[in-house]
Amino acid sequence: MIRSRKFSLPPFARSLSARLLVLTIAFVMLAEILIYAPSIANFRHNWLKDQADSAHLAILALEAAPEELVSEDLKAQLLSRVGAYAVVLKRPDRRLLLYTAPPPPVDVTVNLRDWSLLGDIGETFATMLRSGDPTMRLISPAEPDADLDVEVMFNEARLRTDMIAHSRNILLLSIAISLITGTLLYFALQWLMVRPMRRMTEDITRFSRDPKDLSRGVDETSRSDEIGVAQSVLAEMQRDLRSALRQQEHLAALGSAVSKINHDLRGILSTAVLLSDRLSGVDNPEVKRVAAPLIQAIDRAIALCTQTLTYARDEGPELSRSRFRLSGLVDEVAAELAVLEADADTAPCSGPKVENRIADDVIVEADRDQVYRVFSNLGRNAFEAGARRVTVEAVETLDPGMHIDVMDDGPGLATAAREGLFKPFKGSARKGGTGLGLVIARDVMQAHGGDLALVRSGDDGTVFRLTFAEVD
Repeated sequence: MIRSRKFSLPPFARSLSARLLVLTIAFVMLAEILIYAPSIANFRHNWLKDQADSAHLAILALEAAPEELVSEDLKAQLLSRVGAYAVVLKRPDRRLLLYTAPPPPVDVTVNLRDWSLLGDIGETFATMLRSGDPTMRLISPAEPDADLDVEVMFNEARLRTDMIAHSRNILLLSIAISLITGTLLYFALQWLMVRPMRRMTEDITRFSRDPKDLSRGVDETSRSDEIGVAQSVLAEMQRDLRSALRQQEHLAALGSAVSKINHDLRGILSTAVLLSDRLSGVDNPEVKRVAAPLIQAIDRAIALCTQTLTYARDEGPELSRSRFRLSGLVDEVAAELAVLEADADTAPCSGPKVENRIADDVIVEADRDQVYRVFSNLGRNAFEAGARRVTVEAVETLDPGMHIDVMDDGPGLATAAREGLFKPFKGSARKGGTGLGLVIARDVMQAHGGDLALVRSGDDGTVFRLTFAEVD
């Protein structure tokens, strides 16, 4: 039975689209933050180079003047153009000085000949964090003559102001890029992924409310990507589920009818048993000869009805766990099977036998009645298949838990029986059997946290292995 719950699509703030948009903007901003440090360091380096080039041009005007004499007004104009307190051009033979008044004391010295990326990034942030009006002394090689050095002394506040303006431009540009990229990516993902997934979610939600309605559900698509594959698989799963639901309804109706028929049939067979018992009491050899197989046939029919009803009603065994010696339980099963098989055997002295090789100290924690039922079913199946001896022993394996092998010397399972093993009404090794005994036995073992499996089956016999969970 499928229980339908009411689902509704989330609002935009909690939708996948909104999350994609926010994540896209956040990732772009993160990328901008990661590239901000080298970007602002490169801006500072270029600013200083431009400052040195301007200073070099200003000092060349001094060098071109006759006897290097220029008016104070011209010097002031040149320094104002450069934005410096003083400029020095160092030649191998002499020095050229351009200043109008003694410059203030130097607070920071920067030599562009010693440039390195990490060092420049550190000095960049140091410049951003300094306050006031410190004086910077800049040393730079003169282009194109790299042997000459140009020294410029200026107020570092100018550089810091330009760096802050550049950072603000980077921030605004990053925000614009993030919004544009996020919006474009949002619409692209909305068209490629979100809309198909939203439509698929709506189809699945409608399908869950009424799986039997053929107008609801996911339709197959011609898309060949992952979403297209998911839609095709979901469409196929829906068809299989609808088919399973129809089959379940038919089986439920059939099971109800069979249960009623079996109930009535058991009543009829019970009457037949009473009549057969009376016939067996008649002192007539011919009547007794006919009554014995008749009673056995009726007993088999009653057992068939009982097993079918039990399996139809069974929703899993209810366990009442206790600790007990497994050897004692196997002895009880052996005694019961010996009596039953002796009654049906024509030569009691050579009848079937259960050999118990379980040590007395083997303790299991399980439902004793249910485990008894498992061993009884396995032993009864073996004897009915033609075995004369059933051996029960513990075996050592690498798998966790305790393992018990139930071995018989019968003719082995037929191919059809092995293929339908543990399948209701398909795994019986004898004519007229239901195969429910093994199915119920395995359900019991799995309910205990263990398992029942076929190890081998051949002309020399069949081996089933029972696995019990470890006892703490």
